[in-house]
Amino acid sequence: MDIVIREALATEYETLGEITAQAYMGDGLLTFGEDDPYLARLRDVAGRARDGVILVAAASDGQLLGGVAFAAPGSPLCDIAGAGEAEFRMLAVARAGRGRGAGEALVRACMERARAIEGVRRLVLSTTDDMVGAHRIYERLGFVRTPERDWEPVPGLTLLTYGLDL
Repeated sequence: MDIVIREALATEYETLGEITAQAYMGDGLLTFGEDDPYLARLRDVAGRARDGVILVAAASDGQLLGGVAFAAPGSPLCDIAGAGEAEFRMLAVARAGRGRGAGEALVRACMERARAIEGVRRLVLSTTDDMVGAHRIYERLGFVRTPERDWEPVPGLTLLTYGLDL
């Protein structure tokens, strides 16, 4: 399957928001399901686009397979990135795109973007311990766990962190 990675169009934000929400819900990552307060943030692609770059993976027929938010240093989207670091967030792939390389292609695109920014020497991310498929992608691409940076955005939800020296 040919996959194209490109910046999202504003007309695709709603679709990508639903892909992101469904990926998180389908994988059981939201404690309160449809009532989880984080669901609104997952669907708010337009909000992420104001503060970062939204990348999508699209099939050759144009079908959206997934997306990710890339945050350059200093972006309000950054949760853990420090000086000289870029970050990516909310990587999500629709069921139709899983096992076809869409997630890896999106992560590689973030790596390329980070390398293209002068002064950026590291790419970082946060993940949950349940996102095992994503962990395999990160580790295959050279990301390493950085447990000293693990954090809790809300009490009881520990996010694991990874980093890649560029």
